[in-house]
Parts: sequence; C-alpha cells; structure tokens
Amino acid sequence: MKFSILITTFFLVLSTLLFTACQETAEKQIQVSEYPIYKKSDLGLTFQSAGMILKVWSPKAKSIRFNLYNEDLGEQKAIEQIDMKPLEDGVWSVNLDADKKGLYYTLQAEHADGWSEEVPGPYAKAVGRNGKRGQLINPSTANPDNWSTDHRPDLSGMKPNDFLVYEVHVRDFSISENSGMENKGKFLAFTERGTKNSKGLSTGIDHLKEMGVTHVHLLPAFDFHTIDETRLDEPQYNWGYDPQNYNVPEGSYSTNPADGAVRIKEFKAMVQALHEEGIAVVMDVVYNHTSRTEGLSFEELVPSYYYRHWNDSTLGNASGCGNETASDQPMMRKFMVESLKYWADEYHVDGFRFDLMAIHDIETMKQIEKELRQSNSNVLIYGEGWTAGDSPLLVEKRALKSHTYQMPGIAAFSDEIRDGLKGHWSSHESKGYASGNFDLKESVKFGVVGAVEHPQVDYTKVNNSDTAWASEPHQCMVYVSCHDNHTLYDKLKIANPEASEKQIREMHLLSNFVVLTSQGVPFLHAGVEYLRTKHGVENSYQSPDSINRMDWDEKSRNLGHVEQYQALIKLRSEHPSFRLGSAHEVRGRVVFLDSPEGVISYKIESPKEDNWKRVVVVINASDKLVTWNLPKGSWDLVYPEGNGFNFRKGKLAPRQGYIFAERR
Repeated sequence: MKFSILITTFFLVLSTLLFTACQETAEKQIQVSEYPIYKKSDLGLTFQSAGMILKVWSPKAKSIRFNLYNEDLGEQKAIEQIDMKPLEDGVWSVNLDADKKGLYYTLQAEHADGWSEEVPGPYAKAVGRNGKRGQLINPSTANPDNWSTDHRPDLSGMKPNDFLVYEVHVRDFSISENSGMENKGKFLAFTERGTKNSKGLSTGIDHLKEMGVTHVHLLPAFDFHTIDETRLDEPQYNWGYDPQNYNVPEGSYSTNPADGAVRIKEFKAMVQALHEEGIAVVMDVVYNHTSRTEGLSFEELVPSYYYRHWNDSTLGNASGCGNETASDQPMMRKFMVESLKYWADEYHVDGFRFDLMAIHDIETMKQIEKELRQSNSNVLIYGEGWTAGDSPLLVEKRALKSHTYQMPGIAAFSDEIRDGLKGHWSSHESKGYASGNFDLKESVKFGVVGAVEHPQVDYTKVNNSDTAWASEPHQCMVYVSCHDNHTLYDKLKIANPEASEKQIREMHLLSNFVVLTSQGVPFLHAGVEYLRTKHGVENSYQSPDSINRMDWDEKSRNLGHVEQYQALIKLRSEHPSFRLGSAHEVRGRVVFLDSPEGVISYKIESPKEDNWKRVVVVINASDKLVTWNLPKGSWDLVYPEGNGFNFRKGKLAPRQGYIFAERR
C-alpha cells in the first residue's frame, strides 16, 4: 500500500513539474509571438544632411545604451554613452551629429537580468576588426571609381539553366604563389587582369573568362567569426560558414579590416571587375545559423527571439552547428529579406545560394524571391534542399527540395545525380556510375532530365528521392562536386584504388560531361577543370592553404583536361538542346535509347532556335569497348573531335562521353 502511495505521489509531482515546465515554455513562446512587428525599413543607420539616426529593434529591453569609441578594438572606455529613446513597436533610436562619422560604436540592452554584452547590432553595415564594433560609415560613399556606371551582365531573355555557375573561395582563388596575383587572398585579386601562372597560362579573372562561366559563386564573403583579423600575418583559414555580421564584407579579405569603408569599397571593386567581364556574382549566404548564440547581436538584443527552440526551451540545431535561426518569426523574416535586398542593391550582387535552405520556411523563401526579382528579374536563387538534423519547424513548412514546386523561382541541388555519378558522399570508398556502379543508372538519368517528371526514369531505383521534385528543369542544380567533401579527383582516387591515373582522368571528365549536357543548371567546383586535389583531405573547412589553395600550375600540367571542359561549356552555351525551357519540353524532346549495360544514351529533338535538328548524347561508363548503334540519320560527331568513331556502327571507348548532331 505504501509503495502504491509513493508511486502515486511520484507521478503527481512529476505531472506538476511537467505542467509547470510546459506552462513556462508556452508562456515564453506566447511572449515571443506577441512581440510587435516594426514595418518600416529604416533599422540600422540612416544618413541625413545634418547627421545620422540609428535605430534598433529590442521590444523587451528596459533600456538601450549607445557607446561611442575612437578605436575599433581595445580596452579603452567609451568616449561617450547615450541612452537611446524608445519609439513605436519596440524600436529605440539615437540621433548623432555628422562629426561622429567614422567613429565606432556598440549597443547594450538592459534586460530583466541585467545588461547584455556590447554588440554592433544586427543591422550594422560597417564594422572594425573581428566585427566587435560597428562603424558610422555611409556605404554609398565607399565606392570604387565609376561604380555608378556598373551594370549587371545582360542576362535578359535567359533562363537559369542557360547559366553556368563556378564555385570558388575568395582566399583559395589567389593565395597560391603561382597565381600571378598581387592581392593574394583578397577581394581585389578578382580585379587583376593579365595574371599568369609560372608557365605563362592565364589565371584569375582571365581564366574565368576563358572558361565561359556566367556566374561566380563566392563561398561566404560576409563577416564571419573564425578568423582573427588582428593576426592576419599568421596562417588562418576557414570556409566562412560561421556568420557574425550579415551585412558586412569579411575583413580578412580586405586590405584593412579596421576600416569598414575599405571592406565595402574592395568588395564592390570585385563585383565591378567581374561585371565588366560579363560574369555575374552569387553570394553564398548562411542565414540558417550563427557562429554562436550568446554574445552576438540577435541574442543580446532580443533574447530567444531569433532562434528556434524545442518545447523544453533547448535550442533547435538543424544546422548541426549549435543553433538554428527562426525565419518564421516575422522580424527574422524581415531581417533576411532586407539584408538580401541590401546586398543586391548596394553591392549589385546577382544571386544567392542558401546554405541548408530547408531550415528556412517556404513562405520566407517565397518572399525573398519576390522582393529580389522586383529589382533584378534575372536574379539566381538556389540552395541546399535539406537540413543537417531535425528542426522544430514542421516538415511541411520547410524549404526542402521536395517542396520546390511551391517555390517556382528557386532551385535546389540534386544530390541524386551527385551521388549517382561519383558514389555516396559519406561512403568514401563507394563507386558511382562514372566509376562502374551501374546500379546508379536511374539516379544519373534523374539528373539528366533536371529532376522533372519523365516517363523513362524509374523512380523506385533513384537514390535520395523516390519522385521527381522539380517543376521545371531550371529548378535543379546539377553537380558532382563542390567545396564540401572530397574533390572529385580525390573521391575517385579513394573509391577506385585499382584504377590507373589515365582511368581516373577519364572517370573525372565523364562525370562533368554528364553535368554539362544535362537539362538543369550546371554547377562546377573551382579547379575541377584541372583535376583539383586537396590531397585526400575531405572536410577542409579549416585546413591550411597548402590543402585548399588553387594550384594554378595544375592548369599547365592538365591543359588538355581544361580544354575539354572549355569545349563542353562552349557546346552547351551555343545549343539550346541542352537547355530546354520547360518540363513539358524535356518530356517531349528527350528520349532515352536502348543501350547496353554501362551505357546511357538519349536523343534530343532540338528546339527550332538550335541549328541542330537532333542530338544524341552517349555516356559509356564501362571499362571496355562497347558496340553501339546510332539511330538512323545523318550524324556528325561533335564531341570529342577526331577519335575515329564509325558513325554507323562502331565501338564506344571506355569511360567516354559522345555528342552526335544532325544538322538542319
């Protein structure tokens, strides 16, 4: 009897505790959801003829203190402290005289439990070293010469799958001793023309122009946390997926990180130089998490608001980095939209790639796309259609690749064709279709048609998805490698230890032959054209330059490989057959042909604007000569040139892709 009483008492106490905890969590969530929404677009600094106004949103703060400094870092006391005035909808404001321009500042909020740490505020657009203090600078006055005449590349009349994206890390691009660039590791390296490697071949922006890419995708170039900008003479490296100040260029990529105007001007100069060569600029943006929670502007000014929490109040962690932001909160959504518009308008950025896009909710992504397209109808928006873990956000609200049909102007990466071509990303020894695993044939076909519904793709045999997820082919980013995981060359070497160097090269070229002839948006990892290696290091996010740098002399050693990439890019850009405009066209024009094991072949009935009448693409991933018959017609071999293929009946060489055309 006593035992049963004890048990009953235990459960009563437990129930009470759980009820109290749930009530506390519910109250916390209710308070957050009832925060006022500030609808004006003037948070941060606004410049007027007589001075400046700084506004910040902190609806539950008891007071906000503005601290003014002469220096960007240090232990000195503030030269002035001003109590900000409360306005409507949780906004606080301070008026500043014009003579304070160029000085540094921080904000502090007084909450029920005391004063927060000093932060520059989420709307800061200029900061000093390490992003600790904001700087009173008008970004529109920090322009390179002729910035007012900078024009985006003319992409009118083009679809996203007319583009070709080249992903590069700012530091990797120029840091090598053989890059021929003076501003090594800096934004300004992209402005240098006429640079050569040690063998006299073009590097840098000239190489990008030679390759024929339309868009350069920059790994995170906003202000990130990891690099200590007071020690730039020491070796430091990071990819930059640890955001600190979203509206500020990264200081370590500038020639003077202490001066916010220098960062701004040099980032703009980079964009301007690329635009002058007809190349658009994509920023890799990481709004899904921050480098830490405590000590950053979001949490210090509005505790618990900008981050998602589980019902027990623990932080969500769908990023795998310790927190996840809450795009579904109105003021976080507003922040993201305004931040992206700022980069597009102030810096003339042409596109955005969203890291772990599925952490964001669908409605936020749709609003972002709508707002950005109002000022640039050709803006390119794409992202990773997955999370790195579970999220408090309901699955049906996540911007997953399977939900792209709800986001018609946004693309997602196809991990189906990626893993299909080279083998699974996390199973290092696994082979892909290009290296002889023919069980992955349907996954490759999935990517060939741009992830749209096609009657000849068997979705029961596709990896990572069991149905088509793109409404149109331009919603599918087709790729086989990127900064993540092994380079394509390293992956093939590890997965195929028995293969010769010649065979690895053939698998390598065949992989991106498929990418460059597929119907989605082709995406290339910088240096893949010259067989880039990171010497077997998989996750090189903080490896030294010796691992991550672009070794430009490899271009000379592998010039034939580079030229094959150039030829394929040229063919793609010249022939709309590889860039069909709709899923309807893909289903109607692309027909897969009967093929022997290890071969994928298909015919394209070319659109009228192509000077080819029909195209046949053949992918022989087998390790042997294969007999294969062309369909009836008058065919020319257009790729590769001069291999002696008998057009009627011949042998396909091992690990080789072919393009045949019937001319009008």
